[in-house]
Amino acid sequence: WREARGEGWVGRCRCAMAASVVDIEDIAAGGAGDQARDAGVWVRPGPRPRGRGRVEQPPTRSNESLNASQTLARESFDSVPGIGSVWIKTFGCSHNASDSEYMAGQLQAYGYSLVDERGDADLWLVNTCTVKNPSEQAMVNIMAKGRELGKPMVVAGCVPQGDRKSKSLEGVSLLGVSQIDRVVEAVEETLRGNEVKLLAKKSLPRLDLPKVRKNRHVEIIPLSTGCLGSCTYCKTKHARGELGSYDPDEIVARARAAAEDSEIREIWLSSEDTGAYGRDLGMRLPELLRRIIEVLPKSGKTRLRVGMSNPPFMLDSLEEIAECLNHPLVFSYLHIPVQSASNSVLLAMNREYTVEEFRECCDTLLELVPGLELATDIICGFPGETDEDHDQTMELVRDYAFKHCHISQFYPRPGTPAARMRRVPTKVVKQRTREVSALVDSFVDAYAPLEGTTQLVSIVERAADGRRLVGHTPTYAQILIDGPGELIGTMALVRVTKATRWSAFGEVLNSPLSADILGDRALRRGRQVETAKPVGPSWGGWLDTGRLHPLDLLPWLGLGVGVLGVALTSLRIAHYRHSAGGDRA
Repeated sequence: WREARGEGWVGRCRCAMAASVVDIEDIAAGGAGDQARDAGVWVRPGPRPRGRGRVEQPPTRSNESLNASQTLARESFDSVPGIGSVWIKTFGCSHNASDSEYMAGQLQAYGYSLVDERGDADLWLVNTCTVKNPSEQAMVNIMAKGRELGKPMVVAGCVPQGDRKSKSLEGVSLLGVSQIDRVVEAVEETLRGNEVKLLAKKSLPRLDLPKVRKNRHVEIIPLSTGCLGSCTYCKTKHARGELGSYDPDEIVARARAAAEDSEIREIWLSSEDTGAYGRDLGMRLPELLRRIIEVLPKSGKTRLRVGMSNPPFMLDSLEEIAECLNHPLVFSYLHIPVQSASNSVLLAMNREYTVEEFRECCDTLLELVPGLELATDIICGFPGETDEDHDQTMELVRDYAFKHCHISQFYPRPGTPAARMRRVPTKVVKQRTREVSALVDSFVDAYAPLEGTTQLVSIVERAADGRRLVGHTPTYAQILIDGPGELIGTMALVRVTKATRWSAFGEVLNSPLSADILGDRALRRGRQVETAKPVGPSWGGWLDTGRLHPLDLLPWLGLGVGVLGVALTSLRIAHYRHSAGGDRA
C-alpha cells in the first residue's frame, strides 16, 4: 500500500490519485474491505492539506486547527519521504527496548532524525508495555500530552497488539509487535495525515535490521517472542502470543557482530522467557549459550547476561546452565521469578511449577555457581491469597535474601482470567506490599562482602546522579565510580571502598586496562574475580587465574628493580665505610 484516500476501502489497486491502495502482504489471503481490517492492517485517511494532484478532504476540526507551519510541514512530508524528526518513548522490558532500537535504526537509515526532546519532534513513537496498569496509564498520559500539542503519533508494542479496541488508542496509528520492520511505512503515512494500523501477526522481524542502541555499550539480542505459559494474570501473552524462537544461527551471527564492535561491553539476551528458548525448535537454552560464548572476544572485553528464565524450563538443564554461568565471559547473575511462595496461589496463577521446584532451581544454581546473584519477582495480594500464603512468601524471601526483588501489588488486567477472580481488599494488598518491601530493604549487608575487594567491571553508563559512573562486576553487582566520562565503555579494575544496600562504591585502579584481560590463554571455567575475598598479596595468583596480563605487571617490575638497586647501593656504601674504618685502625 502507499496511501488511503476518502473513498474508504476498496478491493482493487489504483494509481496514486485514487482512493486507496492496500499492501498485498497484509491482505494476500484476506481480500479487501472488512477482511483486510481483520487481517490487521488498514489505513484511515486523515485530514489532508490542499496539494497538487491530491484529493481534498472535507474540513474537520483537526484540519481547521492546523496552523500554517503545520500545514507547510505536512506538504513537505508528502513531497519528500524520510524528512522530519521522531521522538521515541519506550516502556517495559529489555525486549521492548530492543524493539525500539530496531525501529530507531530503520528510521535513521531512511533519513529521519531522532531527537531527545519531545517538543522538538514532528512525530512521537511510543512503544508500550501492558504488564501493569501504571505503565499503561503512563502511556495514556503521554498520548494526552501529544494530542494537546498536536503531535502525530504512532503507538507500538504490546498495548495496541493486545488491546487494539482500547479507546485510548483512537485517532493514532498502531504498529504491532511483529510489524516493527514496517515502522518507516507507519511513520511516513502518519506524517502525511493518515491513521495506519499494522497489527497482523507475521514472521519474526530479522535480527540484522539497522539498529540505534539506547546505550551504545550494551547490545540487546531478542531470542524469541511469546512464551509457552498461560499465566492467568498476564496480558503480555495476548500481545506476544505463543513461543516463537529465532534461528540459533541468526542469534549467533548478531552476537558475533556485537562482539566485533569495539564499543560493546555487555550483551543482554532477552525474551519473555529466556529459559524456554528453542523448545519450539527442538533444542534448549544451554546449546545456544555455548555457541554464543564461543564467539565472544577472548580478551574478555564483552560479557554476556542471560535474561529472565521461569523455573519450568530450567529444571531439566540446571547443571548445564550452571556451567555457562560459571564461564568467565558470562555474568553470574540470573533472574528467576517466583511470584508467590504458596502452591495454592501458584496454582491459581497457572504458573506450572511448585515452590519446591523453585527452591530446587535456586539451591542447585547457588551450589554450582559460587557468588551467583539471584533476582526474583513477587506479586502481592493475588486473588485468593491468604495471610498464610503471604507468610510463606515472606519466609522464602527471608531464606534467600534476594539482593534484587521486583515487588508489585496485583493489578487486574482487562481480558485476563485473574481479572474475574475475587480480589483481596486493596488495603490488605498495599499492606502486604509494604511488608515485603520492608523485608527486602532490611538486607542492608547485601553487598558488604564486596568491601575491600578488587573487581573487574564493565563501565557502561553514567549514574542517575549525573556525576558517578556505573560499572558491573562479574556477578552484575552495581559499582558507582568517581571518574571522568572517558571511562564509559571501558573495562577497569576497581577497588570497592564502601557498600550500601543497593550498590557499592569504588575507585579505579587502572583505567582502562592496558592489555587483554585474559591474554592469549585458553578460557577457563570459574570466575575472573573472587567477589567475596580480598585480593591476596600474591600477584602470581592473579596470573594463574587469568585476571591480569603479564604486561600489566611491568610497572611493578620496574619499581621492584628500582628498590633492589637502591638496596644494593646502600649495602655497597656500608661495606666501603666499614672497610675504610678498618684501614684507619
